[in-house]
Amino acid sequence: MPNKILIVDDDSEIRKVTGIYLENEGYDVLKAGNGKQALELIEENKIDLVILDIMMPGMNGIDVCMKIREHNMMPIIFLSAKSEDLDKIQGLASGADDYITKPFNAMELIARIKSQLRRYTRYAAATNIPKNLIEIGNLTINTDTRQVLVGDNEVRLTPKEFDILEFLARNKGIVFSIEKIYEKVWGEEFYKSDNTVMVHITKIREKIEEDPKRPIYIKTVWGVGYKI
Repeated sequence: MPNKILIVDDDSEIRKVTGIYLENEGYDVLKAGNGKQALELIEENKIDLVILDIMMPGMNGIDVCMKIREHNMMPIIFLSAKSEDLDKIQGLASGADDYITKPFNAMELIARIKSQLRRYTRYAAATNIPKNLIEIGNLTINTDTRQVLVGDNEVRLTPKEFDILEFLARNKGIVFSIEKIYEKVWGEEFYKSDNTVMVHITKIREKIEEDPKRPIYIKTVWGVGYKI
């Protein structure tokens, strides 16, 4: 069965041309003109790789990438007209695997797609880790049973504490502001005077960290937010 690739770009001509290149290589191609449509297609189909534009109206590519990474680990290649190093760093930090600038060479794109698919296939075969388990160092999070283990010891978290820990763990290495964490976990608008997230993270650290004052799991990025 051919690999299924999703092209996400608000430019219909780029979707069309890129789709032709990929279909000529034998790939099964799906197309989305915006982030919302892309997330719906990923929910409904088994996607093997995503080619994602950054500058799109509504939900931009960075936000789409972070949303995909909450539940999916397929390779993501950004295809963007933004060529500055900072843009590339931001794109890769959001969870993407590669970054190609427009205008792009079709053969280079195909080569990078093949490389990412080979890498992901090898990784999936080697790890064989159940999707409901997130393992970071000595920390194990079971998203089905909502259990947390530090070594062999189970840690009791409140529902909101678990939701914060799971969100950060699923997006390992990505820094999230207090506002972003609050809006994601509580689903409500954040108010600047609200210290709810800070209080919850302090409590999580007290439960999972050997030394809460020197955390090894939930790190503070001063002036920005938190990350695992």
